[in-house]
Amino acid sequence: MSESIIQDIQHKLNNKEVSCVQLVQEKIDALNASTKNANNSILAESALKQAADFDKQLASGKQLSGLEGIPFGVKDVYLLKGTISTASSNILKNYKSPYTATAIQKLIDAGAIPVSKENCDQFGHGSTNENSIFGTTKNAFDDSKVAGGSSGGSAVNVAQKNTVFSIGGDTGGSIRQPAGYNNVFGFKPTYGRVSRYGLMAYTSSSDCVGPFAETVKDIATTLNVMSGKDGKDQTSVESTSIDVNAFSKDIPAGTKVGVYKTFINHPSLDPSIKKEFHVLIEKLKDSGVTVKELDFFDGDTLTATYYIIALAETASNLSRIDGIAYGNRAMDKDSLASTYLDTRSEGFSEESKRRIIAGNQVLSVGYSDEIYKKALTVRKGIEAKFVKDFNEVDFILSPTAPSLPPTIGQSLKDPLNMYLSDMYTVGFSLGGLPTLSAPFEVANNVQITAAKGKDEEILRFAYAIEQSL
Repeated sequence: MSESIIQDIQHKLNNKEVSCVQLVQEKIDALNASTKNANNSILAESALKQAADFDKQLASGKQLSGLEGIPFGVKDVYLLKGTISTASSNILKNYKSPYTATAIQKLIDAGAIPVSKENCDQFGHGSTNENSIFGTTKNAFDDSKVAGGSSGGSAVNVAQKNTVFSIGGDTGGSIRQPAGYNNVFGFKPTYGRVSRYGLMAYTSSSDCVGPFAETVKDIATTLNVMSGKDGKDQTSVESTSIDVNAFSKDIPAGTKVGVYKTFINHPSLDPSIKKEFHVLIEKLKDSGVTVKELDFFDGDTLTATYYIIALAETASNLSRIDGIAYGNRAMDKDSLASTYLDTRSEGFSEESKRRIIAGNQVLSVGYSDEIYKKALTVRKGIEAKFVKDFNEVDFILSPTAPSLPPTIGQSLKDPLNMYLSDMYTVGFSLGGLPTLSAPFEVANNVQITAAKGKDEEILRFAYAIEQSL
């Protein structure tokens, strides 16, 4: 397999083996022909115009580099000026973006060409990509199975090679889980490494911007462009650039990996996933990696803690979307109260309304101290445990999800079970840790996690595994 699809494409562009217009047109044709329902809108006109500009530069002797001329997809929770940005919701189905999200703008400034706004669970509310006014996104390899969520459309487009890379959003696993269901790389960076400005907020304390790609190097290349401090996002932080060309195919001597016993021994873990995970662990041992079993919070506690906090922040964040200043408004009502009520009732899906109501409940008088504040305390305990664990090991490995992709419609009948499918991802989100979902050995991918700020170390380690398997 290629080490970098991006570099391969640029080599062809620079050698005149294909024009940028041809490349973009091929992707647009593939997006239009796809039967997976992965796209909310296809940006053909603007993409072809950008491609023609690059062809002119190539004709004048310029050599493309970085991300110049590379077509990519954008999850439809990011603002992109002049496009309809819906969050796959009814309340924003006609909302035209007045500006572009910082991360997306950085990619465009680097020469990447957005070709699609991609289907997702409404406002990120879901783990299956079934909670969308545009309908369900189908798994890249099986039309009867879900694509995963909430960034399902982004994962499917990369898996089908309809985009070279795509930008998703990960709050509790929304990049990592669909990456696993569709056998591609998906990366959630350290919280704050990439600006959230222009991302429609779900849970502000754990929302992260991250890429999907077919190779580790392409993950690193796109991450480099998006990273950095942004004055429009006070949670963003400075970061050093990752030297992609310095990646080694050898796993560093003395590498220590941790495995959480509570994850591997959880009764909901599919036996086939457990078996495949152990095979990978044994291969790493054979490569000289030291593996240590660690204790951790059980999956049920992690899931409960995450969702209490996430639901509370959801209720707060979505309170601003009422159809008055922007968005679709219920018309011809007899009072302001009924206008607000009907607008939000008609505008949000059942799943989103469920989360808003539950979030208001945990924040209400009499429940806040009993539920919400306790969850915040548990979160601090989780963060402290991570600090302790990463003093003992370099990385933590775990399955991305406990089960194989469910059949379409199955999770809608049992929302609680859908929430529990996130039990292996949400803990790392609560800790703000960088985590890569990688298609190594395990059917649903394996997660590689490190301490805060160790994004490069994860990608170096993953590259060595990628090249050795």
